[in-house]
Amino acid sequence: MRRSRGLTAALVLSLAGAGAGMGVVLMPSASALTPPVAFTADELPTWQPDGVVFAMAQANGTVFAGGTFSAVRPPDGAAGTEQEAVNFVALDAATGNPTACKLAFTVGDGTATVRALTVSKDGKTLYAGGYFGAVNGTPVSSLAAVDIETCTPKASFHPAVPATVRALDVTDDTLYIGGDFATVEGQTRERFAAVDAASGALKPFTANADEPGRAVKVSNDGKNVLLGGDFFTVNGSNSHALAVVNATTGAVTKTYGNIPSNSVVKDIAADATGYYTGNEGSGGGVFDGRIGLGLDFNEKWRDRCLGATQFVLPYDGVLYSASHGHDCSTELEFPDGKRNFLMAQPTDHTGTPPAPVDGFVRGPRKLGWHPTANDGIGEGIGPRVMAVAEKADVKYLWVGGEFTQINGKPQAGLTRFANTGDVGAPTTPVASAAAIKPGEVQVRWRTSYDQDDSKLTYRIYRNGSATPIQTMTADSLEFERPQASWTDTTVKAGQSYTYRVTATDGAGNTSALSATASVTVPASVAAYPDKVRADGASLYWRYDDTVSPYVADSSDGGNTSGIQVGAPALNQSPGAVTGTSTAMGFNGTSQQVYSDHRQFVSSSFTVETWFKTNTTRGGKLIGFGNNTVNNSGSYDKQLYMTNTGRLAFGVYNGSTRTITTGLFETYNDNKWHHVVGTQGPGGMTLYVDGQNKGTNSATTSTPYAGYWHVGGDNLNSWPNRPTSNFFAGQIDETAVYPTALTQAQVKSHYDLAKAPADTVSKVPAAEDTYINQGAPATAYGTSTQLAVRGTSAYESYLRFTLPAAPAGQVLKAASLQFKTSTQTGAGTADTVSVVPVTGTWSGAGTTFNTKPTLGTTPLGSIGGVPDGSAIQNVELDTAALSAALGSSYSLGLTSTGTDALWLWSSESTAADAAPQLVLTFGQK
Repeated sequence: MRRSRGLTAALVLSLAGAGAGMGVVLMPSASALTPPVAFTADELPTWQPDGVVFAMAQANGTVFAGGTFSAVRPPDGAAGTEQEAVNFVALDAATGNPTACKLAFTVGDGTATVRALTVSKDGKTLYAGGYFGAVNGTPVSSLAAVDIETCTPKASFHPAVPATVRALDVTDDTLYIGGDFATVEGQTRERFAAVDAASGALKPFTANADEPGRAVKVSNDGKNVLLGGDFFTVNGSNSHALAVVNATTGAVTKTYGNIPSNSVVKDIAADATGYYTGNEGSGGGVFDGRIGLGLDFNEKWRDRCLGATQFVLPYDGVLYSASHGHDCSTELEFPDGKRNFLMAQPTDHTGTPPAPVDGFVRGPRKLGWHPTANDGIGEGIGPRVMAVAEKADVKYLWVGGEFTQINGKPQAGLTRFANTGDVGAPTTPVASAAAIKPGEVQVRWRTSYDQDDSKLTYRIYRNGSATPIQTMTADSLEFERPQASWTDTTVKAGQSYTYRVTATDGAGNTSALSATASVTVPASVAAYPDKVRADGASLYWRYDDTVSPYVADSSDGGNTSGIQVGAPALNQSPGAVTGTSTAMGFNGTSQQVYSDHRQFVSSSFTVETWFKTNTTRGGKLIGFGNNTVNNSGSYDKQLYMTNTGRLAFGVYNGSTRTITTGLFETYNDNKWHHVVGTQGPGGMTLYVDGQNKGTNSATTSTPYAGYWHVGGDNLNSWPNRPTSNFFAGQIDETAVYPTALTQAQVKSHYDLAKAPADTVSKVPAAEDTYINQGAPATAYGTSTQLAVRGTSAYESYLRFTLPAAPAGQVLKAASLQFKTSTQTGAGTADTVSVVPVTGTWSGAGTTFNTKPTLGTTPLGSIGGVPDGSAIQNVELDTAALSAALGSSYSLGLTSTGTDALWLWSSESTAADAAPQLVLTFGQK
C-alpha cells in the first residue's frame, strides 16, 4: 500500500536437497551470482543528491538523473565538496561521479522538478519532462530536448505543456508524453499527447483521459501505445489505470477493467516477450504489485504483493522492481512485515504456470537478489526509478529515489550495482547435531542468507578437521531459509563428535565457521524420538538447542526450523522425556517460536506437545497462523489452555470447532502433561496424557498458507479465550504430523516418554602428564601438551574419577576423547594404544626415571591420527572400565613407532582440549 509501514521480516524456507553419509566434495560454480540474477547486491560508491530522484535515463556510459534537488555530494559526504545540481545531474556510469554536463531545470513560480527522462533511439537526444520553465535559462514549458554531445538544450524544441509531464517514450520520430495537462500547444490533449521528436510540433494523436497519466510505452511493433495512470476513461471508453491505444490516432484498441479502483499504474516497461506494469494504491483490496502482459496485451500473471511498485525494469529475463513490498502472502512468499524495497523475479514462469487463484495467475517466484534500502524522505517511498548502463564491458544497475540508506549504510537518492565484484559473504550457518540411534548423527543448520546468491555451498567439518567431511548445496532466500541437514553414518556408538559448518557463495565468499555443535552417539535407540520420527512427524522440535534464536527440526529429513521470538529460556531441565532432553521456557507475555517454513496444512493432521505450568492466564501451546511475529489474521489448528487450566483443541471451517477438557480436568498443576489434537476423516479428537478427552465430527478446516506457532499467537474470539495469547511455562517435544495419529500411537508416545533412557557422562581428566626419555629427570605435569611415541619414548598418563553407574543401569559404552594440538606434525602414522596404569604416578613428580608400570592388555587403540588439530575418539573395553566404576582410574597412551603424537592436556585453554572419558549408562 502506498503509505503503510511494515514491521517485521518473515522467513520462509525450502530445501534444495541433502545427502547422507560421506560424499564427494562439490566445488562451487564459477559464476559469481546465482542465475538469472545479473547484478550483485553490493552497493558501489556513488554521488548523492540532497533531494529526491524521480527520473533516470542513460546513454553511452552516462546516467542522467532528474528530480527535485539542488546539489550533489560525493559518497563520503565530506563538507565543502558539494556541487550545484539544479534538479538534474549527469554521472559517469562506471565511477558514479558527476560529468561535465550541467543542466539547471528552473521555474519562475513554484518548485521545479524533473519527473521523466528518455533518450532518442540514436542516443543523441535526451528528452526531459516535469514541471519547469527553463533549462539553463532557455525557455521551455515542462518539456525539453537536450543535445547530449554538447549538453545544450534545443531552443527550437519547446511545445507548450502547461502542467506537469510525468511520463515519456520515444520512437524514431515521435515523442509520447503523459501527465497532468489538459492541453498541449493550446489544443485539447487531456493527460496524453504526442509531438514530433525533432521539432516538438503537436501530432494528431489523441487519447484523452479523465485523470492523470503516469506511464507511456510504445509497443514493440510500434503500432500501439500502452497508457498507465489514474484514469477511468480514455476517449470515452471505460478502462481504469491501463489502456492500449493506436500509436497514430490514439484510438482505443484494448481496455482493462480488472485493476481495482483504488490502484493506479505508475510505470510500464517492455522486453521482447511482453510488457510489465508497476502499480500503486491505498485502501482495502488494493493492488500494489506487478502485471505481466503478453505481446497480445493479455495478462499472463499478476504479482499481488502489497507495497507500492514505482518502477519495473526487465533485463535478461529478470524483472527488477523498485517497491516497498511488505506483504507477499498472496504469492505464498513473505507475510506482512518489513519493507523489501528492491526485488527481482523472472519475467515469466518456467514451465506450466500455477493454477489461477481468485482469477489470477500468481507472479513468478522472487529471486535471490535483495539489496536493502529505507523509506527515506519525501513521501517515504524508498526507490523510485532504475536504469541499466554499460561502460568498459561492465554493466551497472542504477537506482534512484528518496532513500537515505542502502544496505544499512548512509546513501541518499542514488546508488548502483555492478554485474561483477561480488564481495558479500553469506551469513554464518547456525548448526546443531543430534543422534537418536547408534551409528547415525543428524547434522542440521538453518541455511544462510546471501544478498545475491540463492544457491550456496555448505561444508561440514567434523572434530575440528580442516578438511570437510561433506560438501553440499542448498537453496535459500531472504524470506525462505529452510533447515538443511546431512546424516553422518560413519560414527560409532558411545563416542562424542563435534561439527561446524560454513557457507560459500558462487564468487567464493565464505562465511565464518558456525559455532561448534557437539553430540554423543547413543549405544541404543532412544525410544521416544525414534517413535515420533517413525510415526511420520513432519516437524519435530525437541528444544535441546544451545544457541539462539533458532530451533532445530529433528524430524526425519525435516526442513522446518523454528525462530525464537523474545528470547525464550533455553535448556530447561528436566525435560518431559526421560534422559538428556531439555525444554524451553516461555514468559507468557511476548515469547514464542514460529516455524521457518510457509506451508498449507490439509484437513488430516496431528499436533502434539508436552507442557508444564502453573499459570492462571492460559495461552496458546501450539497453533497455525498466517503471520510470523505480527498477530495472525487467520489462526486455528491449535491447542490452548484456558485461565482455569483446561485444554482446548480447535479448527476453523466457517465457524470455530473445539473440544475442551472437562470442567474439573485442569492441567496447570506444574507437572509435565502430554497433549495431542488430531483431525482426519473420522473427525477431531483431543488426547491428554494418553487418554481420549473428547471428539467431534468436524473433518475439514480452512485452507491457507501459514506458519506453526508455539507459545503464542492470536486467540481472539475463540471459546473460553484466556487472558493471555501467550503461554507461561515450559514446553517440550513439539511435533506436527500430516496424518491423524491413532489412539494407540498417542498412548505409545506417552508411555515411551517415561521409559528408562540411556544417560551419558563426560568425565574430564583430573590430572595428566607425560614422560620423555630424552629428558629422563624432567616432570611435565604443567605442560599444555601430552606426547606419545615408542622410540625415543614418550608416554602419557591420564587420571579420571569414574562415577558409579546410576541405579539399575550398567555401563554400555565407553570411549576416550582427546584433541591433537596445533603443533606441526601433531598427528601420527603409528598405532596408539590405551592401556591401564597399574603403578602410581603424579603430575608434579613423575619423570621417565620414575614412570609407572603399565598394563599389557590394551583397552583400545587408534590406528593412526592425521595431522591437523582435531578431536579423536578411541573406543574402550566396557567390561574393564565397568570394574573400575566409582574409583580413581588411570590410563596410559603408548606406541611402538617413531612418529610422535601430540595432544592437548587438561591444562590447555584450547577449545574442546581437555581429554575426557565419554561413558554411556543404560538398562541391562
